[in-house]
Amino acid sequence: MCCNTKCWLIVGSIIGALLAILGGVLIPVGDIIIKGEIDKEAVIEEGTIAYDNWIVPGSPVYRQFWMFHVLNPEDVINGGKPKLVQKGPYTYLVRHVPKSNVTQNNNNTVTFYQPNEAVFQRHMSIGPDDDQYTVLNLGVAAAPGLVPELFLGTVNTAIKRSNSSLFQTRSVKEILWGYRDPFLVQLPDIIMKDKTTGVFYPYNGTEDGPYVVYNGKEDISKVALITKYKGESTLSYWKNDYCDMINGTDAASFPPFVDKKVPLYFFSSEICRSIYGEYEKEYKLKGIKLYRFVLPKFALASPHENPDNFCYCTDEVISRNCTAAGILDLRACQGGKPIFLTLPHFLHASEFLMESLDGLSPNVEEHQTFVDVEPITGFTMHFAKRLQVNVYFSPTDKIDILSKLQSEFLFPVVWLNETALISDDSANLFKSSVTTPMNAIGIIQILFLCLGIVIFLACSIALCVRHSKGKKEKEGRKF
Repeated sequence: MCCNTKCWLIVGSIIGALLAILGGVLIPVGDIIIKGEIDKEAVIEEGTIAYDNWIVPGSPVYRQFWMFHVLNPEDVINGGKPKLVQKGPYTYLVRHVPKSNVTQNNNNTVTFYQPNEAVFQRHMSIGPDDDQYTVLNLGVAAAPGLVPELFLGTVNTAIKRSNSSLFQTRSVKEILWGYRDPFLVQLPDIIMKDKTTGVFYPYNGTEDGPYVVYNGKEDISKVALITKYKGESTLSYWKNDYCDMINGTDAASFPPFVDKKVPLYFFSSEICRSIYGEYEKEYKLKGIKLYRFVLPKFALASPHENPDNFCYCTDEVISRNCTAAGILDLRACQGGKPIFLTLPHFLHASEFLMESLDGLSPNVEEHQTFVDVEPITGFTMHFAKRLQVNVYFSPTDKIDILSKLQSEFLFPVVWLNETALISDDSANLFKSSVTTPMNAIGIIQILFLCLGIVIFLACSIALCVRHSKGKKEKEGRKF
């Protein structure tokens, strides 16, 4: 009987050791299995999880807009300080149309166009988009920056004939998507052929692209990275190799196995450049572990603070000899229109911008851009892209309506928050198809390892105790 007990303890120790070894072996094997499955499902190819969420977002993407309503337009025209108040949000569903002209290329890339279409969401807005506000007159404000000085007299005459002013009352729909401007109608075609203007005109019914991105078949670490935009591998706006680089993805997804120590790069055609996010924190959303990457203040710092931004400084006046922070000059990629981007309410921008007007109050929580990524797959589960559109204009004696201004202005027109949050159904699908299998493998690894160690230790200790007890009994019989 004693022999049988000893044999069973020895067998138990061996089994425990084998289970512990198996659990240890399963750790790299499990990692290999997970990596193989992710490598397969992250490829942009029909039939994969990545493709289904790439061709059209699995979660609705919305754009919320806030108009900057001008409280004292006449005071501003006569040299006063602008007083603004934001009105919104007015929400539109965007990025809900599948990518078009999708073509898998022979060099492990895929080409596509991104259709643009915005559908108003009344239930997510403070009112109908027929609501009217007093805002900057885009045509009048932009004309001096677009028209040669020789024709400024003609511009002045057109303003008077059309009874236009520096400010006007327009509906949200017109401000955003365009309206036929009576001032522009008065200008000869040789000066301004298109008589329609709007902050995002033209948008609806247009397409952005073509984009060419890696599909990940050959190298999963490159999946979704943009290799060409509009047929070119670099931009031509900044006249500098560094600033004209197209880096990263479109932020809808990133290559899998995200490293929190490495910045995430993404390209946005709306800001005409590539930019990056830095890791801020880890948290759980609907049961899914995410890494949050935020647009850092340093990315928009003045060239004197961040030398990498020197090539984004394209003038000396607005940038205060390249010492201003938080301003991006888009004139080169907007056909010369004096459009400048900042973060909402001039967040992280130079103080002189805030001092030029009243009514703005930057807040990191409300105005910061971020992207939340599931680190294993690289899929974006939540993001908020927040931007403010500003128009630059300055005093000039050749246009009556601009002759009494107190100073030059970088004038806010609208700010937006483009955002998406993974839906409950999509989160549950992701967990069942990705998270749960990965967790199951992890549980099996830990179970085998822990169970093996416990069995091995228990049997080994029992053997030692049995051996020691037997030894004492033998010594006792000697006496």
